Amino acid sequence: MKVLLALGLVALVAPLGAGETKLGTGVTLKEATAIKMLVEQPAAHVGKTVRVDGVATAVCTHMGCWMAVAAEGPEGNAKGATVRLKVDDGVIVFPVTAKGRKVSAEGVFEAVGATTESQDAAGEHAKHDPKASQQYQLKATGTIIK
Repeated sequence: MKVLLALGLVALVAPLGAGETKLGTGVTLKEATAIKMLVEQPAAHVGKTVRVDGVATAVCTHMGCWMAVAAEGPEGNAKGATVRLKVDDGVIVFPVTAKGRKVSAEGVFEAVGATTESQDAAGEHAKHDPKASQQYQLKATGTIIK
């Protein structure tokens, strides 16, 4: 059983090229939605499948179930507010080593529900990034870490 689990994780984390890692289904949308637009007008994007590009500013250190991503500044560093990427526990695991690296992610933008799990994860994210919106997140189905 452990061998099957390990093989499954290897299939989810497939190298793309020099230094790139694909998680989940990867990214298929050609154009990204600006993180600034998601933060400033979140309700306009709820329920839509979007792509975001940016720099990882924080990663869940417990289970790898969320990652905060900010827009990339002119020098390749993170700039401005972040959007939280959330995945189903164990389906995709964001590596802690993604912090500071460029990220492209795709999924459905959603309002954070009233479940205890959603509130706990949003609160944990906010501890790492006080500028983070706790009310919305990108339910990521695929990510590329560069």
